[in-house]
Amino acid sequence: LASYNYKFIFRNVDIPYRRVLVTGATGLLGRAVYKEFQNNAWHALGCGYRRAQPRFLRCNLTDEDAVRAVVQDFQPHVIVHCAAERRPDVVEHHTEAALNLNVHASGTLAKEAAGIFLIYISTDYVFDGRNPPYGENDAPNPLNVYGKSKLEGEREVLRHSPGAAVLRVPILYGEVERVDESAVTVLWDKVQEGAESCSVEHCQQRFPTYVNDVARVCRQMAERRLQDPSIRGIFHYSGKEQMTKYEMACAIADAFNLPSSHLIPMTEQPAGAGAQRPQNAQLECSRLELLGLGVEPIPFKTAVRDSLWPFLYDKRWRQTVFH
Repeated sequence: LASYNYKFIFRNVDIPYRRVLVTGATGLLGRAVYKEFQNNAWHALGCGYRRAQPRFLRCNLTDEDAVRAVVQDFQPHVIVHCAAERRPDVVEHHTEAALNLNVHASGTLAKEAAGIFLIYISTDYVFDGRNPPYGENDAPNPLNVYGKSKLEGEREVLRHSPGAAVLRVPILYGEVERVDESAVTVLWDKVQEGAESCSVEHCQQRFPTYVNDVARVCRQMAERRLQDPSIRGIFHYSGKEQMTKYEMACAIADAFNLPSSHLIPMTEQPAGAGAQRPQNAQLECSRLELLGLGVEPIPFKTAVRDSLWPFLYDKRWRQTVFH
């Protein structure tokens, strides 16, 4: 079915030389990666699952035959594998489904990627956060099932496709379709409450990273790899501003000229707070920088305003029209 749909959609299209397949193209990072390649003279094919059609190809990545059909039909030069179950608390409670996507589907994709440059998106949660910053060669020690699943996914990818690249990134944010698409933008709900006091976590150190910056890194890695086969193995990319969630919420309020006095820093994790998170899993990103592939991050306040504004404008417009 995936093969038939693909040929039906693209058989009359003049396909440029450089082709990229983006998995998870309906998600927060996948949308940005797809757009970045498409806007820079690549022919991009995005695939998703529940939200795929009509814009993207619907493909169940846990179906080996469907994955094989898409790869063989499109014959990409590059695959950026963004699809994952990325919510640590969900992974703790729905472990089998998460492992199927984060580990087994990644292995399947790597097997089909012979001769194709595969970029596997991973996470800073492969580290325990006790001794930052972490370089690409530091030993992982994940604290939760999500981190373990992504680490296993890394190993599966590099085992089946030794020429692949793993790109570890921290907490992500970007232009959202819903504020809860990101653990950063979901803080908007607390910011806008205004009148009522809200507790916000002020324990763990994070490095919020803009998906548009990550997308640029992926494209630059792909373009360099077409000339340089040494672009392989593990890489780190991260935003540079260190913040707790409380500090992020205050910065979001400031970006929109809203008060933040109702936000109360919570310096201890409450009991039953879900999957354990690392205290500070700061990524050291020198490998990309030495190769000239680092991207200077857009400042947090600017990027978070750009991320939330389209959603807020659209929401305001719909309320005006339909109420």
